Formats: sequence, structure tokens, C-alpha cells
Amino acid sequence: MNITLKAAIILFVFMMPVKADHGEETWRNANEKVVSVLPKWPGYAQSGIGAPPGTAPEGSGIYISPADSLISTSSAKEHLRSRFILTAAHVITSAETIHIRRHDGSILPARLVVVDIDRDLALLKVDQAAPALTPSLEPLFPGRHVCVIGNSFGLGLSLSCGVVSATGRQKIGFNAIEDFVQTDAAVNPGASGGALITGTGDLIGMVDAIFTKEADIDAGVNFAVSAALIIEALEYWQADGVFDQ
Repeated sequence: MNITLKAAIILFVFMMPVKADHGEETWRNANEKVVSVLPKWPGYAQSGIGAPPGTAPEGSGIYISPADSLISTSSAKEHLRSRFILTAAHVITSAETIHIRRHDGSILPARLVVVDIDRDLALLKVDQAAPALTPSLEPLFPGRHVCVIGNSFGLGLSLSCGVVSATGRQKIGFNAIEDFVQTDAAVNPGASGGALITGTGDLIGMVDAIFTKEADIDAGVNFAVSAALIIEALEYWQADGVFDQ
């Protein structure tokens, strides 16, 4: 191969557009499976306002099924529905009542079923079933394109995307039991309890914390409870009959 031809090939490769593996389909595959969580705080008549200092007045949640860890086929995933919603425990701590707002704007009352403070996980139940996300245990490596769907600043559900920055993060100091996926996808107050997903819409984590020293805003170092830790909690809860309540 002569030098001119080789240079032309190299130039062509570098001029080709770089395409991420997420896009509109990512949103369409997952947005109805994520909700806004509206806790009613003591002393306030309306949900979603008056949160304690350092806590967002609204949060996020994920429709999830007790059978998620057993689901493996694509067709089963597509038909999976649930009345259970996973969220971050710190989103609903001390709340007097809890409502959720679905992707279509409808608001439903939610009942708190169980809280796992050590993992910062909580499980809610509503009367109306919806499509559920499926935790994925596929191997993750830094650089993998991922997206967050959450209720940042209580503005409603939105999508932000980035990459996996690291996996297996532990001893960060947020929770007693930690196994975080770190991402640079934008996360802000209100997104806690939201979904960290792959481009195809598989759940790889639940948004949990922002690492920052000065202000509670996105600094590009964000943490999601791993799918493995979520599945571990689901299995404990199922064994205890939590999903029968």
C-alpha cells in the first residue's frame, strides 16, 4: 500500500462521525418506567415542597419487579409489568405521605413497603402497574455509554448521557453497604432514585449520590447503586415475603 493511499484511508476514518450507542430509542425504551417521587414533608400541605435542608423536595423512582433477576429473554422484558417502585431511601425518609408522578403527568399515591438504609434503597407500591426496568448484570467497563433518567430539580423527567467512569466504587462514605457505578452523566438534586441505563434501556444502577465538596450540584462525579446490589436487595425482600404485601 503506497503512502498516499494509506494517508487517505486514515483521513477517511478520522472524518467519519462518531456515533454513541444511545439516542431517542433510549428515552422511548425507558422513560415510562421511571417516575418522579413526591414526598410530603412534615409541616407542609403539599407533596414535593419543604424538604429538609440538603434534601431535594422531589426525587425519582424506577418501576421494578421482584422477578427481574430471573428475567433473561428480550420478549419477557418487554412484557414485564409491576406495581413496585424502587427509590433511594433518603428521598422518602421522614415523609408523611408519598405520591408518584408518572411520565404522562398522572399522580398516584404510593405506599412505603420497605426501607434498606444500609444500601439507601426503598420500595414503594402503587395500585397501577406499569412496564418495569430489568437490572442487567452484563460486564461494565469505563467508557461504556450510559444515560440517566431522573427528575432533576423537580422539573420532571429528563435524559442526560455520558459514560461509565468506574465500577465497584466502595468506601466512598455515603452508605454502609456500597457498590457504586460512577458516571459523568449529569445528575442533580431530584434525580436520586432515578435510573442509570444502557443505550438499549437495561438498568445498570439507581442514581444515589453526587460527589461534591462545595455545592449540591453536578460535578461530573456521580454514583449509582449497582444492579448487582439492587438484585441482592430484591432477593432478600422476596425471601422475606415483602412483595406479597
